[in-house]
Amino acid sequence: MEMFHNAISWFEIPVKDFDRAKKFYSSIYDYEMPEMMMGPNRMGFLLFDQQKGGIGGAIIYGERYIPSNTGIKIYLNGGKDLNVVLERVEKAGGKIIMPKTQITPELGFSAIFTDSEGNEISLHSQE
Repeated sequence: MEMFHNAISWFEIPVKDFDRAKKFYSSIYDYEMPEMMMGPNRMGFLLFDQQKGGIGGAIIYGERYIPSNTGIKIYLNGGKDLNVVLERVEKAGGKIIMPKTQITPELGFSAIFTDSEGNEISLHSQE
């Protein structure tokens, strides 16, 4: 079996209201989300360092994309300390489900929130 460097190569977060979701993610990460049409789907991109092999993802609005809090779980990068992002969640229209919690000293911390569209998303940071 081939051992991959990363278990994931891309992710998409389904949204019902693209403009609301774009505002939510732009607010919690404190940047203006770039967007584009990909065929019939509208996508907004989370920032990542593609030049250094970073793995990216996007919010996406389209016919087959339905937000859910019971589907696949995604851990977004929370930066050095995920509380910086987490503290913006409720102001942006989300809800904190689990506050910053230590996984183990070696694995760092995680938190869980519901975004403006009802998706359950996790954050991860080492500190």
